[in-house]
Amino acid sequence: MATVNLSDYKPLTIANADEFHIGIVFSEWNSFVTHNLRDACVDILVHEGVLKEHITIHQVPGAFELNYASMQLCKSQKYDAVIAIGCVIRGETPHFDFVCSGVAQGIKDCNILTDVPTIFCVLTDDNQEQSIARSGGNLGNKGVEAAVTALQMIDFKRNI
Repeated sequence: MATVNLSDYKPLTIANADEFHIGIVFSEWNSFVTHNLRDACVDILVHEGVLKEHITIHQVPGAFELNYASMQLCKSQKYDAVIAIGCVIRGETPHFDFVCSGVAQGIKDCNILTDVPTIFCVLTDDNQEQSIARSGGNLGNKGVEAAVTALQMIDFKRNI
């Protein structure tokens, strides 16, 4: 759901959003980005009708830990969707490539090994400026996109 400004979206018309339970797991690493993503995500979920008490938020140390936490939330069968929020910024070593690949594969595994839509909201940017631009800066906030995607996937699942 890429847009020019990620915060530009049309309000959804999903029935019974007040019944949805959403699990959010976010990385504390690069918190200057992940906190903005998390907050925008929660704001949109609530704006679209999800009850705040139906949104559970868990913090993990880094992006790689999103895999374990997301899978545990999926396995709990308490959530209609799980949103994994993180930020990995390229450094001088191949560490960036290993972390990004591992996290993408882990979230993919949640989607194919469980019956819970798991949303990938992990920024994988070359520098801090790109991350800031996508977490409330001039390109909007990717957390908005994650919230909308979660709601659309819950609706998809309920309608198949």
